[in-house]
Amino acid sequence: MHSTKENLQVLFEDNHIVIINKRAGDITQGDKTGDKPLSDVVKEYIKDKYNKPGNVYLGVVHRLDRPTSGIIIFARTSKALERLNKMLRDKTINKTYWAVVKNHPKKEKDTLINFLKKNPKNNKSTAFSKEIEGSKKAILHYSVIKKLDNYSLLEIDLETGRHHQIRSQLSNIGSPIKGDLKYGFNRSNKDGSIHLHARKIEFTHPVSKESIKVFAPTPNEVIWNACN
Repeated sequence: MHSTKENLQVLFEDNHIVIINKRAGDITQGDKTGDKPLSDVVKEYIKDKYNKPGNVYLGVVHRLDRPTSGIIIFARTSKALERLNKMLRDKTINKTYWAVVKNHPKKEKDTLINFLKKNPKNNKSTAFSKEIEGSKKAILHYSVIKKLDNYSLLEIDLETGRHHQIRSQLSNIGSPIKGDLKYGFNRSNKDGSIHLHARKIEFTHPVSKESIKVFAPTPNEVIWNACN
């Protein structure tokens, strides 16, 4: 179920930014698939809502993998985009993720430090314990916040934002994300999603300087519903 401007879930909006709860399956911006990106849907939404003639400005601040759901920030002004980009580089935007994994991790909470190397051929990142040529350091902190019958719900705070970082690092400790065939889960989810959700974001508004904290409801699905 992809986003359309009718079913778009807007979590926060003002003159400078708009924060969306992305559905699994949406692409953030245009890619080689030619599928309609979420950025275009948001542009249509703004154009309609504010009766804007001509082109609507929308800056893509960051992305989420296609099968992942949750919070995405778009910038409505170039000033906001420039400042948000700097905040991402300075790591002053705090993102918290939820992941449903199989194989309960050995530790209830831990910090995972790996070196990730991306293989562009299969669009996959491999986690190594030591630095190797072309690898980038990846750090995340997780804690188990709920145990289900067959799965565990982890809350994850990222210190770095690498390609497929959460997917690769959790798979590396033997706890792949539900539905994530690419990283070792045994079967896919029917809708092609994986159980990884950008749950919360906290940052200082790039223009007004107010403190922003936004939560994204999890998808309406059996396992996710059991997590809430």
